[in-house]
Amino acid sequence: MSIVMDRRLVWQSRWLLALMVLLLAGVGRANAQGCGGVSPTTTGAVTWNPQWCQEFNGALGSPDTTVWSFDLGNSGFGNNELETYCGPPGYPNNPSNCPSTFSASTSNAYVDGSGHLVIQAINNGGTWFSGRMNTGGKQNFQYGRIEASLQIPNTTNQGLWPAFWSLGSDISTTPWPACGETDFMEDWSPQVFNGPGPLGNKTTIHTASTGGSGVGGLFTFPSGQRADTAFHTYGTIWSANMMQFYIDDPTKPFLIETPSNLPSGDTWPFNASIFLLANVAVGGTLGGTPSASTPNPGIMMLDYVRQYTAAAAVTAPVLGTPASISVKAGATSGNTSTFTPTLTAGTGYVYFSCSTTAPKASCAITTTDTLNKFVVNSSAAETVTVTVTTTANTSEAKLIQPRSRKPQIRTWLPIAVAGFLLSIVVLPGGRVRGRTSLICCALAAGLFLTGVTGCGGGNNTTTTTPPSNNGTPAGNYMVNVFAFTESNVSDGSNAKADATVAIPLTVN
Repeated sequence: MSIVMDRRLVWQSRWLLALMVLLLAGVGRANAQGCGGVSPTTTGAVTWNPQWCQEFNGALGSPDTTVWSFDLGNSGFGNNELETYCGPPGYPNNPSNCPSTFSASTSNAYVDGSGHLVIQAINNGGTWFSGRMNTGGKQNFQYGRIEASLQIPNTTNQGLWPAFWSLGSDISTTPWPACGETDFMEDWSPQVFNGPGPLGNKTTIHTASTGGSGVGGLFTFPSGQRADTAFHTYGTIWSANMMQFYIDDPTKPFLIETPSNLPSGDTWPFNASIFLLANVAVGGTLGGTPSASTPNPGIMMLDYVRQYTAAAAVTAPVLGTPASISVKAGATSGNTSTFTPTLTAGTGYVYFSCSTTAPKASCAITTTDTLNKFVVNSSAAETVTVTVTTTANTSEAKLIQPRSRKPQIRTWLPIAVAGFLLSIVVLPGGRVRGRTSLICCALAAGLFLTGVTGCGGGNNTTTTTPPSNNGTPAGNYMVNVFAFTESNVSDGSNAKADATVAIPLTVN
């Protein structure tokens, strides 16, 4: 099918076409939040390339909803929070009392036109409104360096609870907390459970066993610095089996978490993909009770959110030939082997774990690193100690009650002997001898039945069968040590370790 167009119509429509092109180009620039202009960065010998970037460089207006989704409503979100979360004006299913038109003074999440995204909690007539945005269903992340540059509201007094965090992408099929939660930045008032306030930050991971309490650490800003008066970078270097958390300087993590830091029997969910969230909660478990001293609006600004990935795999450590272990089953000394791995300077931290082929035995790793006893820092000559725990064998025992002590024998034996002598000496007659023979036979049968058939019946004889060998059997085994670098992007299984070494184990 052909279409004939009037040249005059095309000419008259040129301005409309030009305007449409400009509008489409503008929308493209506002929504295309790529990493153009973001340079690679380095941590020691490791180069990190920007992979995903939100720079918030668009014009004043609503956030890019092709990248960010918004949680909505006032359900309390599992923490008894007070706010009603709103999406941008016109966002699908927005609560009816959320702003219906855009304004920087009323919108709870917007791009300010100066390179920032603003999330603000606003008390409007006694009702708090705020914003909670996430990349769920739009962008998932797995490993690399993830960080955000943030300036948060003043949390000196109770009321506000800002956070930059993540959840496991499988949360719909693996409910919280088993899906995993990571709080990169979380802040609240020191008046509530000793919160860090504007002078610090709390970083926490939550797992199936650690639940709401989680495990983590507290960061305190250097003297003169605050979280509410300047932008700070909150991030992690995330690799298989290891998360290194830092503020401002990725070469100096203040907290490292690994599977070995979790309680026994817990599951490490952080070898799977996540999505990111940012919000300012009001009230709730850690937010406390808002008052006239709570900032209104309470503003958190995001300068950027980025993911970097390593340009190349980190050089694997050299584990050498650790000394073998020879130990008696159950012994608690002489059951270790210590070695110093060789790491290329500037390649960050390495996580170590182990396993053993010995039955009814286990092994554990400890290092000399001062930040985390399951990792080694490439900037220092730190040692790894492997400790093997074996199970002692129960000693054999055999208890047999002597047959001569049977009470029946002590009773019948003298009678039988006396009867036999009497039959020989006192009663020599033939007929009597016959009777005597019968008597002797009866006595002999009684003695036989008492002494023989009683051996296995009742409580006549006590025999304890030697216990089975229920400890670690003597033999030759192996203890395998596994090393994971900060560029490892595997599933975290031992088969995917960057380096391994087998330590001979002899159990005596």
